[in-house]
Amino acid sequence: MSEAASAQVTLANSTALLPSLGPLLHEWLPRQRWFAGKGRSITAFSLVSATEILPVDRADDDRAPGLLHLLVRVHQPTMPAQPPVDCYQLLLGVRSAPPQHLAPALIGRVPDGPLAGLTVYEGLHDPHLAALLLERLRTPGRLGAVCFDRGPEPIPQDLPPRVLDTEQSNSSLVYGNSYILKIFRRVFPGTNPDLELPLALSREGCGRVPAPVAWFEAATPERLTLGVLQPFLPGAQDGWQLALRALATGHDFLAEAHALGRATAEVHTALAAALPTPVLRRSQTDELAAAMVERLEAAAHAVPELVPYVPGLRTAFDAVAALGHRGRSWAAQRVHGDLHLGQTLRGADGFWSLIDFEGEPARPLPERRSPQPPVRDVAGMLRSFDYAARSHRPWKPEWAARCRDAYCDGYAEAAGADPRAEPELLRAHETDKAVYEVLYEARHRPDWLPVPMAAIHRLASGTVR
Repeated sequence: MSEAASAQVTLANSTALLPSLGPLLHEWLPRQRWFAGKGRSITAFSLVSATEILPVDRADDDRAPGLLHLLVRVHQPTMPAQPPVDCYQLLLGVRSAPPQHLAPALIGRVPDGPLAGLTVYEGLHDPHLAALLLERLRTPGRLGAVCFDRGPEPIPQDLPPRVLDTEQSNSSLVYGNSYILKIFRRVFPGTNPDLELPLALSREGCGRVPAPVAWFEAATPERLTLGVLQPFLPGAQDGWQLALRALATGHDFLAEAHALGRATAEVHTALAAALPTPVLRRSQTDELAAAMVERLEAAAHAVPELVPYVPGLRTAFDAVAALGHRGRSWAAQRVHGDLHLGQTLRGADGFWSLIDFEGEPARPLPERRSPQPPVRDVAGMLRSFDYAARSHRPWKPEWAARCRDAYCDGYAEAAGADPRAEPELLRAHETDKAVYEVLYEARHRPDWLPVPMAAIHRLASGTVR
């Protein structure tokens, strides 16, 4: 066994590692944008796996950093709609004294244990360590609990890395404007849809979604998706910023909304061809409506402003259940799961792409991987037009209404089915999305809470538009 391999086994098997890092993680984790347990105390940590992707060379640690990969369970008090334990992926740089440019990434100096006297920091901000991740992806194989894999496309060497600072639930590295590596922070057993669905779409020849080039996972013993490398689209602009610019300059967004509807329908068609398409009958419709009611009640428990609207909102879910009882059924399939303007990119040639197929991170992975009516994605985009319109002063409800119609027109042309033809199902999914938004804004962006609450007021009265 090599000296490096010996160091890796020693550290990975050390029972003192996590206790020595615990006090630092207690302070650092809640401050991270991707930490989902904000507002709840951390009661304990437990180690799932530890792998030295680059072992620490104590004889030369002034110049040579180490890279420590950890999967850590974070234990917190149980609250409605919140799990008591979440698993997080950490990539920790290790040095005796990080250079000044890494000061913003600092986590702290370890007082004891196998890393005693060394400083740990967010490793993704270290260009040397970020470059190492790409090199691991270029050469598939297993290192400790971490498995690296790739497709047939060759990956160039020596692409300079940079961290994207716009992430929320994940972290991303861009390599030389050629590739983007999304690193999942909160990880779940099973294949992440952001790997599974783009791979399926690639096999169908759908060009609306960048195909995965490489990925890495953990076998612990359940498989967990840790990161996905995809082509970066330089010069592309996200739909959210384009919509805000149109509002600011007084331009409509109808051509863009129409093209987005077509792009969404093309992706749905390809997903239906690639993966199973079950039919939602009475029992499945009951389950769908019951899950929406459960999310509504949990959100109302957490956000008091929602309570007066619960009876009116619930009628949207009851209407769908009633249709199921009368024999109505709906086709279901895999969908994006969290579609909004910020999950779309328009290239310089005007071509629209859909990205980020992870689904709503707050929802359990089995739920995100389950087939859903395609109208769920449509409802998400309709809510996004409303968000954009309400972000502008003065508010322009007619702008959002026109965009909604243009989007549905484009979708209907490409799919051969108009989502507005199923008003009960559309209202239920838009209501469910607005409830999710209320909970998210209350927890993370209280100043934005009036935006989804305005939709709640409208939807509780039974009005879709």
